[in-house]
Amino acid sequence: MHREMRRSDRAITPEEAYEILVNGEYGVLSLAGDDGQPYGVPISYAVVENVIYVHAAKTGQKLDLIAQNSKVAFTVVGKTTVLPGKFSTEYESVMAFGMATEISGDEKEDALYALIKKYSPDFLEEGKAYINRAGDATTVIKIVIDHFTGKARR
Repeated sequence: MHREMRRSDRAITPEEAYEILVNGEYGVLSLAGDDGQPYGVPISYAVVENVIYVHAAKTGQKLDLIAQNSKVAFTVVGKTTVLPGKFSTEYESVMAFGMATEISGDEKEDALYALIKKYSPDFLEEGKAYINRAGDATTVIKIVIDHFTGKARR
């Protein structure tokens, strides 16, 4: 169950929120940590339809925590402008919630290619070769979005 947005007057449409999610430069993946300690990590990502793909090493805290609790939150901040004289900020942001699982095979290759297309669009052929060389050393996490909201002050 997700709470209602407190500042619903700043809610943006699902279409606007999805565009911010897709086009964001990076996001923060938030996980339930050991002993209830929250854990958030900035990470590059790609969105394909209703799925967020992130990458990781073969071992590490992200994977350990997902194995313990696959519920995650993912936050993206879009454009911002600090308004010093108003003691405020213009902003746009999205929060997505879902379940994270490790993927493999063709889906993993497709997800890695989606990351290449997003971050290195002028190097697609080189990216495919890189995936073939280094893909086995990389873990890919699939986050199926079950709920997301967007908020802005413009």
